[in-house]
Amino acid sequence: QVQLVESGGRLVQAGGSLRLSCAAFGRTFSTYPMGWFRQAPGKEREFVAGIGWTGGPDGNTGYRDSVKGRFTISRDNAKNTVYLQMNSLKPEDTAVYYCAARRSQFSTWYGTSESEYDYWGQGTQVTVSS
Repeated sequence: QVQLVESGGRLVQAGGSLRLSCAAFGRTFSTYPMGWFRQAPGKEREFVAGIGWTGGPDGNTGYRDSVKGRFTISRDNAKNTVYLQMNSLKPEDTAVYYCAARRSQFSTWYGTSESEYDYWGQGTQVTVSS
């Protein structure tokens, strides 16, 4: 079992930066791929970024097109934490951000759809003002 707790969301001006954190509780966290999703009001939840189980410079990562070059996902398995560094934020990035774990041990593939993930956090609100 894995429990996920996100933090770091807040109100920020357009062009600003935020770093979201997701603390994982569970002994198997370090072996699972992780992802970040977001859900804006009136919209479906969408994939933002994902990372394979290894992390580090050789870790497999992926992003939705609209955040490439602005967002960076990383993980510190020693601290049981995954991060989402968000730079050059835009009003359209406003959403509740969720982290998720995929119960696929030692997998480098992180998954890009909700159905591929098994554990979810409660979400953290990010609001970008124009």
